[in-house]
Amino acid sequence: MKIHSTNYQNTFIQVADDCPATKGEIPLGKKDTKTVAQLQFELISQNPYRFTSDDVLFQVFAQRNNLTATEQPTAREQFFAKGQPCFRASPLTKQYGWGIHHNQESKIALYGRETTAYEAFTTDKALKVVKAMKISK
Repeated sequence: MKIHSTNYQNTFIQVADDCPATKGEIPLGKKDTKTVAQLQFELISQNPYRFTSDDVLFQVFAQRNNLTATEQPTAREQFFAKGQPCFRASPLTKQYGWGIHHNQESKIALYGRETTAYEAFTTDKALKVVKAMKISK
């Protein structure tokens, strides 16, 4: 079975051209269920450069589907057996003003679009710089 990946190396994902946020904003919750954006934000912001995008996307999937530790290895294999949207399609990069840096080991961290680090990543010739997908089609 082919395994697909959303991981990038030495890449920076800029916010979408039509992102309404002028700075990195913390996603707000809805009632008693955390949104995908909230879960992604918590995992990445509390663990910069600890997880790959594959790790974060699967952990959010596992959490939202209440998977046990014993179910996760098989579920992860099935999850990545088909292509998954990468962080270019994440609400963090499309709506909330966060850029995502992927280092040499494909580990990720968030940077608000108002920060000097965000600006530096956008002009770093050693990185591949890509835009997040637009909200509107």
